[in-house]
Order: sequence, then structure tokens, then C-alpha cells
Amino acid sequence: MVFRSICTTFAPMKGFISYTINVRGRLLDLSEPQVMGILNVTPDSFYASSRMETEVAIRERVRQIVKEGGAMIDMGAYSSRPGAEDVSVEEEMTRLRRGMKVLREEAPNVPVSIDTFRADVAKMAVEELGADIINDISGGELDEKMFETVARLGVPYILMHMKGTPQTMQVAPHYDDLMKEVMRYFAEKIQLLRDLGQKDIILDPGYGFGKTLDHNYELLAHQEMLHVFELPLLVGFSRKSMIYKLLNCTPDEALNGTTMLNTFALTKGVSILRVHDVKAAYEVVTLANKLKLNRV
Repeated sequence: MVFRSICTTFAPMKGFISYTINVRGRLLDLSEPQVMGILNVTPDSFYASSRMETEVAIRERVRQIVKEGGAMIDMGAYSSRPGAEDVSVEEEMTRLRRGMKVLREEAPNVPVSIDTFRADVAKMAVEELGADIINDISGGELDEKMFETVARLGVPYILMHMKGTPQTMQVAPHYDDLMKEVMRYFAEKIQLLRDLGQKDIILDPGYGFGKTLDHNYELLAHQEMLHVFELPLLVGFSRKSMIYKLLNCTPDEALNGTTMLNTFALTKGVSILRVHDVKAAYEVVTLANKLKLNRV
């Protein structure tokens, strides 16, 4: 019933999209798009240059993100690349503790998002390490305690669409109607979160997660439909296979394609760009703001 109502009442929004989220009592203004820098404290993330395992490498990466204009940092300790090996809860927590210690020494006031699908890891990251946002690639599908945990913690939650698991998501993903299924997914999960008292929700369409190359571009072409939920959108295209496979190049050569898709996404009202290359994304946002491209 909720999904049917959304589909029948949808109409493109006009003007600028303005959102704020509450980050530990501070309002983070998303009326102009922001850049979220990726910090992977893993040995096996798909983009080799993003892997930061030593204290020195983590410290340098944090400094780079801040210097180049990153407004937020997203720290991940579990690689979600297709076919990645499972990592224990204990190992994920150990990596996050090491990374957050260095991050907070270098950037004590920068909002930090923790990329995890595990409720216990989310709880530890917020209560012990002072994380500000939880970024869940599974939308609560991989841990039934996640929704009630983030609602109780009272931190913003990034709700991503994914079909399958990191180990299975790219094994012949199929949709009878891609946009209908994605819209229904978000409608149902937003309602579940609201019923639990979750206040700040950010939507991530989940590019590259349980989608073929064609699925990704179909979703991007119709991304403005997601504004019917009246929630900020985050996108993560950075150097993904939807770019380098189409362009017949490598992740190392996919910055130009990433920049193009980030620019296109901004014309559809995106609030947060999650990226490896912060300087390039910050420049895109600066130019888009000047041209007032954040319209849908």
C-alpha cells in the first residue's frame, strides 16, 4: 500500500534540494552537496590504492581527505567487493579501533561514518569509538538487529540497496522491474526504521551491489525518482566496474569516468558523493554549485 501510494503520487521536485542531518547535536547542512572521503583499513578493497593498513598510511590518508575538501570520512574495515572473503567480527573491530584512534588524532571534529552491516560493530563504533554515522551496505538484511540498534544509538543511518551478499551479489543479478523493486525496497525499509524511531536516514541506491552494468545505468537514469522519499541521497561510483568495464580500462584509469558520473548525479539532486578522489569530487561540487546544478 505504501509503495503504491508513492508510485501514484510521484512528481519531480522543483528547485534546490535542502537537507540537514543531526550529527551528535550538530546540524550538518546538506543544502550544498558534500564530499565523503573513503578510508579503507582493509588489505583487500577492490581499488588497491585505497587500502590503508599502517598507522602512517591511515594518518596520511586522513590528512589528504581533509586538505582536499572532504566534509566527512567513511571508514570501512570489511571489504564489500564482489567475492570478498568474510572477516570475523573481532577482526573488523580491531581494524576500526586502530583506524579511529589515528583518525581522531588528526581530525577530531570531522564527522565519521562507519561502513558496516553488523549491529554489534555499529554499537561498538558509536559508543566506544565515537563514530557519528552508520553506513550499512545491506539495508539491515545481513543483521536483523541493525535497525533497532541504530535507532537506539540515535545516529544517522545510510540505507543502501543491495541484492544478495558481498559474496553472491554479482552472480547473475535479476530484476523483473528494477525501479519498482528498488522503490519498494526503500519504502518498506524506511517505514520499518521510522516505526523504530529512526530520525535521520540517507539513501544510497547501491551502484555496483547486486546489479549488472545495464542495471546501474538504468538506475542512474531514473535516480530522481528517489526524491519522493524526501531524504538526502548518497552515491558511490568511485572507480567501480560500471565505469572501467564499460570504458575497457582499469580502476586506476577510471577517474575521468567517475568524475563524469558524479557530475551527472549532481544534476539529479545528490547530497553526498562518496569517493576515493576527494580533490576531483570537491572541484566537481564547487563548479556544480556555481552553475546551480543541484536541481531535479
